[in-house]
Amino acid sequence: MNSVIALFSDYTFQTVALGSALLGLISGVLGCFAVLRKQSLLGDGVSHSALPGVVMAFVLLGNKNTEILLLGALVSGLLATLFIISIVRHTRIKFDSALALTMSVFFGLGLVLLTYVQKIPNSNQAGLKRFIFGQASTLLQRDIILMSVCGLVLLALVLLFWKEFKLFTFDCDFAQSLGFSPKKLNLLLSFMIVLAIIIGLQTVGVILMSAMLITPAVAARQWTNKLWVMVILSALFGAVSGVAGTAASSLVSKLPTGPAIVVCVSAIVLISVLFAPGRGILHRLYRHRRNKILYKLEGGAPDGSTN
Repeated sequence: MNSVIALFSDYTFQTVALGSALLGLISGVLGCFAVLRKQSLLGDGVSHSALPGVVMAFVLLGNKNTEILLLGALVSGLLATLFIISIVRHTRIKFDSALALTMSVFFGLGLVLLTYVQKIPNSNQAGLKRFIFGQASTLLQRDIILMSVCGLVLLALVLLFWKEFKLFTFDCDFAQSLGFSPKKLNLLLSFMIVLAIIIGLQTVGVILMSAMLITPAVAARQWTNKLWVMVILSALFGAVSGVAGTAASSLVSKLPTGPAIVVCVSAIVLISVLFAPGRGILHRLYRHRRNKILYKLEGGAPDGSTN
């Protein structure tokens, strides 16, 4: 118990935990729209596509500042998103195929560039590999400030365009009939998702970032049918997982923070899938068994109580 109290009073832990909680909160909010729009793999494609932008930013500018590297990742992620949208809009290729094509091309290019950079003198200290698997322990106060500013902007946009995003997510045709532009809303929402992904690369990396975007929303979807409740639950699940994963990685030797966070949020999904009222597997089994017993007690008569 004393070790836990000492851990939460440690400044380094507070910094990393705060950054992880912010990432979980932001990803949880925006992930709801990706899940409901059946574009869950967009986060996976964008996060993988950000790698060449990180490497190119270092090659062109020779700067190892996190802000510069993340700016390159943002540009690369936006280009990948535009490619996906353009392919789906102007060809017969479906969204999943366009996503897989873009992700493989960009990620392959990123690995080639990363191999090239490793051969440049004094480039071993660039720290570019941390963007592949994440390294939350390297978070600094300025990184937390950057995540906070970006998070506030994203949350403000969600509140400002809440009605438009809600209509666009559930009924795109109806939103268009009311005068809203589906193309503009899609671009805005995609840009926000890309930005949320980029600010989390340093914490969990390009490989696990899609889990941070999607998993909290999947867990929250099991508990409610209301969008605003789902968004709040998803943000809560993401934030709690960030703090719990950071604590676990601090208490267990050689346990990386990013994977620990993903394991924590995956545990929340497992609990939600099993025990959520209405949609949970165990609740459905219980309801089916109860209805079966009632059906037998009533002599097999099909009435409302057996449905």
